[in-house]
Amino acid sequence: MKIGLLIIDLQEVHVSRVEQKEIDRVCEYINYVSGLLRAKGHAVIHIQDIEGMQPSEEAKFGIIPGIEIEETDFNVKKEYSNAFWKTDLEQIVREQSIDLLILSGYAAEHCVLFTYNGAAERGFKAVLLQNGILSSQSDVIPAAYRDRNLVSYPVIEALVNS
Repeated sequence: MKIGLLIIDLQEVHVSRVEQKEIDRVCEYINYVSGLLRAKGHAVIHIQDIEGMQPSEEAKFGIIPGIEIEETDFNVKKEYSNAFWKTDLEQIVREQSIDLLILSGYAAEHCVLFTYNGAAERGFKAVLLQNGILSSQSDVIPAAYRDRNLVSYPVIEALVNS
């Protein structure tokens, strides 16, 4: 089974309303999982929201320093909440023969959720990474975990090492 990790909108311009300790915790989980997946030839895809970006603001729209990026990673720039909408994400997922998408990033109630639904609409299996999503709203993450499919890093370890 081929796995793809989507790291959605972890950009300074977006996460500035989240406590740094939460950002650090999420980055730790995402970096661990992305390392596991890269080591076994799976795909890591960074999603960057560039809606409304002015050339003078490009630095604020970059991926936060806490997220590890490798040359083999993919990068998709988007202007809509659903990362599949008017981007090449679907083409990348199909070309890489990805069977399972693991979603992580910000914001659980917006772009992560809309991309999760976009994956389902296109027939892809999608799960949220436990401890890998952020929100500026305290009640959103428990609701996302309650209402969506979820995967933990020990399960990902088992999947990639089987």
